[in-house]
Amino acid sequence: MSEPRVPRCMSTQHPDNVTVPFFAEDPQLGGEDEIQEAFYVFSHLGCDEQMWDCEGKEVDNYVVKKLLTKYESFFRERPLGQELFLTLRVPNPSVEKAEAKILLETLESIPRSFDAARIFYGQEIAPIFEVILPMTTSCRELNRIYHYYRNFVIGKKNRRLFPGDITIAEWIGDFKPKAINVIPLFEDWENLLQADRILKKYLRRKAIRYQRVFLARSDPAMNYGFLSAVFLNKIALYRLQKLEIQTGVKIFPILGVGSPPFRGHFRPDRVQEVVKDYPSVYTFTVQSAFKYDHPAEEVIQAVRFLRRRTPGLAPPIEEKKVLEIISRYTQAYQSQLRALAPAINKVARHCPRRRKRKLHIGLFGYARRHGEITLPRAIPFTAGLYSLGLPPELLGLNALKPADLDFLEEHYAHLKADLAEAWRFFYPDSPYVPPELKKALSRLEDRYGQEPEKEHQECVKGILSLLAEDRREEIDEYLLRAAAIRRFLG
Repeated sequence: MSEPRVPRCMSTQHPDNVTVPFFAEDPQLGGEDEIQEAFYVFSHLGCDEQMWDCEGKEVDNYVVKKLLTKYESFFRERPLGQELFLTLRVPNPSVEKAEAKILLETLESIPRSFDAARIFYGQEIAPIFEVILPMTTSCRELNRIYHYYRNFVIGKKNRRLFPGDITIAEWIGDFKPKAINVIPLFEDWENLLQADRILKKYLRRKAIRYQRVFLARSDPAMNYGFLSAVFLNKIALYRLQKLEIQTGVKIFPILGVGSPPFRGHFRPDRVQEVVKDYPSVYTFTVQSAFKYDHPAEEVIQAVRFLRRRTPGLAPPIEEKKVLEIISRYTQAYQSQLRALAPAINKVARHCPRRRKRKLHIGLFGYARRHGEITLPRAIPFTAGLYSLGLPPELLGLNALKPADLDFLEEHYAHLKADLAEAWRFFYPDSPYVPPELKKALSRLEDRYGQEPEKEHQECVKGILSLLAEDRREEIDEYLLRAAAIRRFLG
């Protein structure tokens, strides 16, 4: 049996870009801009998948019809659903109560998109057949979507409105596709470590040929620190690989990486390094800073490399030792975060918005649930810490011994490069550097230290001065200049 055609390069709507794309009518991309963006990433950048976020905004249920109508000749040559893919990210009703019914609206739109494509192509091609469920915590959540679609969206076609009447399918027309794939997105410590178990339960008694699974990189970094995020992903990937061998169901991992080292260090000039650290990942996300804060030719070359590479095997990892180290590190990271939260929030509100909508709610569930602190989403959070002269990659390092770092570097090939990159934007004289961390970083300077990016330091000094004088309205310009130097907002 031939391997299914699974996308390799998923363009997303994460708003981490400094540069406004040339086709946008406004610095904040709106609905029609996002239609044009989908065409741009397919036709010019060469991505083979666009994630369509249905959370936190008015859902455009006509995205397929608009793409096929507006860019007719392109999509006739590159069929949507066969060569190029549109994948919906839906709300999770278990967490996002206010958005819950958007899930049902989105699932109901899938057969209508099928009808639009059937008319356009003159044959049965499903332009949308997969949805992503964020913050997945159980197989029940996945099964609810899988069975709701089969039993209620498709299943209603055989029902009659009243006795003796025709069926709904005879009245309205057939409903297709008959089933959809549900992609779990795992975002927190507990569920990254049990992703394989949740997936194993979900796969039972289903005739599923292959399964995609999405591992978050940004929210785990924000919740537990960047090193914990890396190693939680590595453990999850190795366990998923063992599950594939055990079940015989082909598993295609997706990794949600962003531009800062904190969120993946995934830039056009670093794709080869990142794939070496995650060899078994099949699909990588291409977020907005990747697409718009680098020369288009570099982006095209990077996407081409991603689509042509051959994935490898996830390397085995000493889980017990890793978990002991990152548990210690996370404790220090979260302790420092609690002290820094007020300053992060002050600066993060100056991070410019790049989409005309809110993104889905943040996990930082650890803090929100216990009422300890509130924090912004991952992008303004990262921007806030960089703007204070304290890259988030450096938090918590005081908890690690030299032997811990030696061990972690063995299993994380580009740890040195990632910390060195963050170090360029470190301002040791920032009043927000915790004393215990400052002491540890002075010891680590020979190992990871780099010459500071002087122009960035000047921006940080400006921000710190404005904060001290409580002249926050002037922070925006400095924050944006610093972000332009880094080539990402956060």
